[in-house]
Amino acid sequence: MFEILKREVLNPTVTLLEVDAPKVARKAEPGQFVILRTDEKGERIPLTIADYDREKGSVTVIFQVVGGTTEKLNHKMVGDCLQDFVGPLGKATHTEGLRKVAVVGGGVGCAIAFPVAKKLHSLGCEVHSIIGFRNKDLVILEQAFEQNSSKVVKMSDDGSWGERGLVTDALEKLLGDGEQYDEVITIGPLIMMKFVCGVAVKHGVKCVASMNPVMIDGTGMCGGCRLTVGGKTVFACVDGPEFDGALIDFDEAMARSSMYRDFERHRYEQTCNLFAKEVE
Repeated sequence: MFEILKREVLNPTVTLLEVDAPKVARKAEPGQFVILRTDEKGERIPLTIADYDREKGSVTVIFQVVGGTTEKLNHKMVGDCLQDFVGPLGKATHTEGLRKVAVVGGGVGCAIAFPVAKKLHSLGCEVHSIIGFRNKDLVILEQAFEQNSSKVVKMSDDGSWGERGLVTDALEKLLGDGEQYDEVITIGPLIMMKFVCGVAVKHGVKCVASMNPVMIDGTGMCGGCRLTVGGKTVFACVDGPEFDGALIDFDEAMARSSMYRDFERHRYEQTCNLFAKEVE
């Protein structure tokens, strides 16, 4: 069993959990993920590692409540335990030799972008973090990015936080003003990553996107996380989760990601009703 050491509500739909998992913490690197179960009858869900503390033996995950399992997870409190917490899985973010990088995160994807920015910053890389949210009420990890970046550009759809506009607007301006990056790394909604990669490619800069499709076993056996990259089928869990953004078939990935939306909403409502009855 894996005890929850810390719980923090970051915004109305996003929660941070720090979990006691020393064996995972010992090997964890930015870009990797874990698969967890809330209880012995729970489904497996993948969550990217948001941070880790090797000395303390803890791993931090940040999740958005979107379905039944994340709703159950959101009811876990400090001292409660998770049934399973397996990892680290996937390939770590490539950081070797990078001297100047733009890290572009959108929404809850900023939770995945942060450990990448942190690792690069610790290695002496000049990190320009571009982070975007719909509005100021949804902002997460603002101070963490400021402490681990050479420059932070803040964007919001409605202008209530930072500058009004999209992360692609910010990246376009930086590249247009002459900033030269070894690489652009983007994490967030698929549609956002598609256009971030488009901007980078237009300016001749390599762009890496972190993909988070539906996963079940995390070992490449189920095939649920398959993607088309460079015309070939790959599996995000073992071949990724990061891929060359210029080669990803984002349209196919978006179509596949929407297949379970109604099911997720149904399970979320079922779980909410279950907790409501327990309170009664």
